[in-house]
Amino acid sequence: MKTPIDMKGRMTSDLATRDPDIHWPAGFEPDRADLFAHNEARLKVSCNTVWQQIVDARAWPTWYPNAQDVTLLDGAPLLGPDVRWTWTTFGLTIESRVHEFVPGRRLGWFGSAPGEAPAFYHTWLLRPDGDGCHVVMDEAGVGSGAAAFRKADEGRMHRGHALWLTTLEWVSQGR
Repeated sequence: MKTPIDMKGRMTSDLATRDPDIHWPAGFEPDRADLFAHNEARLKVSCNTVWQQIVDARAWPTWYPNAQDVTLLDGAPLLGPDVRWTWTTFGLTIESRVHEFVPGRRLGWFGSAPGEAPAFYHTWLLRPDGDGCHVVMDEAGVGSGAAAFRKADEGRMHRGHALWLTTLEWVSQGR
């Protein structure tokens, strides 16, 4: 996981190291985004174990401090195709909807302020790596809200996602 102390130019660095295998929906391509963060790590657990933690969104607040008030809608027990949920992250109330769902490998969702058009696209890509799992987490934001978020603190999303990967490893290892 790359976590440089100096976050100035963080988006430029993240764009340079982004994963070419991410499937971006039209309008959310990283090179055209107003905000972008790329994080990755090799976790010493299976991708199946990692996947089970990621799709259990209701449990995120128990291990990831940047996720609160997660409510899956329409009776969904876990994230799956087209599942919608509300939650608070980075201090913002967000409505999200799963867009890409390939069990054990890919998960992508749109996010927006309640009642607004999607402004963010968050994606996970899992690849088996020996006895572990290579986890890629990328997110692109478009529009004035994303631009303001970047201007206020360009490295904030990157740091939040670095924390998510660290706590994901911790919970995946049963700690």
